[in-house]
Amino acid sequence: MPRIAKELGPLDIKKKKELQVAGYHPVGGVAGLCLQVSKTGTKSWVMRCKVGDKRREIGLGAYPGVGLALAREKAQQIRDEIVAGVDPVAQRLINRQSIVQAQLEEKAMQWTFRACAEAYIKAKSPGWKNVKHASQWTNTLETYVYPTIGDMLVRNINIGHVTAIIEPHWATKNETISRVRNRIELVLDWATVRKFRVGDNPARWKGHLDKLLASPSKIKKVEHQEAMPYADVPAFMVELRKRTGLSPRMLELVILTAARVSEVAGARWSEFDLDANVWTIPAERMKANREHRVALSPQAVTLLRSLPHPEGAEFVLPGQRGRSHLNPESARKLLQIDMKHTRVTVHGFRSSFRDWAAECTNFAGDVVEAALAHSLKDKVEAAYKRTDLFAKRIDLMNAWAKYTSPG
Repeated sequence: MPRIAKELGPLDIKKKKELQVAGYHPVGGVAGLCLQVSKTGTKSWVMRCKVGDKRREIGLGAYPGVGLALAREKAQQIRDEIVAGVDPVAQRLINRQSIVQAQLEEKAMQWTFRACAEAYIKAKSPGWKNVKHASQWTNTLETYVYPTIGDMLVRNINIGHVTAIIEPHWATKNETISRVRNRIELVLDWATVRKFRVGDNPARWKGHLDKLLASPSKIKKVEHQEAMPYADVPAFMVELRKRTGLSPRMLELVILTAARVSEVAGARWSEFDLDANVWTIPAERMKANREHRVALSPQAVTLLRSLPHPEGAEFVLPGQRGRSHLNPESARKLLQIDMKHTRVTVHGFRSSFRDWAAECTNFAGDVVEAALAHSLKDKVEAAYKRTDLFAKRIDLMNAWAKYTSPG
């Protein structure tokens, strides 16, 4: 225990000449309490003490803002803490950290659902294959979710809020509202991991909302894409080839390759080897996220060679002013509006191809499925299948082209 200096009074602190000199001046009353005078003459209280084997200097405030009596009170409190085995400096650090952490947690808990959803979309969208996916997320949330919970603190959202959003549309718009429910669940999961909310996810389906709502499979009507009967396709091709422009050529290539319209619309010249009659679509443009080779019939190659191909062109079917590729929607407008086939869809031509192959040819089903780039449902079978049956698909696509382009 350090020696306690002669106890000075408030008047001494104010007038004693030796207390005006730079340095540490013990003032008594509590061992280690000093008035520190800087070289510029400013004064402050310092508690000089030893905690274990460590020497500490603990600031108690500036003089005269903190008077002598208060400085002694603070110093005595520090002495009491040391006797109790507490390191005052370490405890102050812990207290400050606790305050900062509490402030951060309070700030975090102020996030709204809208803010969380926007942050989620920003974080996840770079990994989404379809560039339109982010806008679809935003549009559905704007329509169905934000009016109810958009500005609500994410920590306060409960099952009542979720059911208020999805129940009114569950039976009438089940496919859309099922996506909305899933998106709410994903955003709330993100918020929980970020520690913006705690507790169970009120939008969870399994073991939760499935106890309150009918199963989607029981109420959802599966609407298959309307397909043109394969027997009508040859006559349609004759009609289609009379039309000029890129949209008719896009639809013609969709039919000849049995590819999806998005795959045809986004086709790049670099993907084609017209000498080898092969179109290789990269994985990132395929629905199954796997590279797919398309066997090109002579008719498909002739069509491709007839298209303008200026030097440096990227897209086979360029959009206006060559900025991008042709909009797949133009094929639908051509088919349903211009050509008046209102009950037929562009995607349905893949079904026409499949029905023709099943009813009019002897090609094996797995060859046809491979041509359509369908994934095998049997995961074990898929794991052992090492070929894309390309050689057999060449004969299949040549036969289809010959059927749809008689003469």
